[in-house]
Amino acid sequence: MTTAKTLLQLAGADLNPPRLGDAALVLIDIQNEYLAGPLALPDARPAIARAAVLLARARESGAAIIHIAHRGKAGSLFDRGTERGAIVAELSPRAGELVIEKELPNAFAGTDLQARLVATDRKNIVLAGFMTHMCVSSTARAALDLGFRTTIDADACATRDLPDGLGGTLDARTIHEVALAELSDRFAIIARGDALK
Repeated sequence: MTTAKTLLQLAGADLNPPRLGDAALVLIDIQNEYLAGPLALPDARPAIARAAVLLARARESGAAIIHIAHRGKAGSLFDRGTERGAIVAELSPRAGELVIEKELPNAFAGTDLQARLVATDRKNIVLAGFMTHMCVSSTARAALDLGFRTTIDADACATRDLPDGLGGTLDARTIHEVALAELSDRFAIIARGDALK
């Protein structure tokens, strides 16, 4: 039996993550909405802790840093005018760090993210955030179409349980790993542990 390979492996692509200093770090939707309530993610806290380490390294290395925040309607999920819509305290943007608000899962859709990344003159982007199967995935897929080389920090992402369509539930860890496996096939390098420096 042969070992499964991704399309990127079959093509002989360079699967080494970039140096953070040569990349743009894009932190996606790491907002309080995911800490409590109907969208609480079981692995939110460990992912936030990892994202905080990644952000500190990015700041030290001179990486371009962009925070993405989902903007919902007033009084609903992701209401940016309330605490639930705020970026988590551990990842609060510093002065000079760009914050882009979006209304769709893909962070490029309806925003100037592409132009902002082009202005950094970096083709490597590193994604981290919530949710792995939703906004991280759709952003990574769009990034390929736009000519970016994407790396995802697997440990700085998380998602939630989902119904399986058969009356059962798929657990968050399975959803997370399947989403990453799909993305690794063609759309992104998946970095784990301490691979990003």
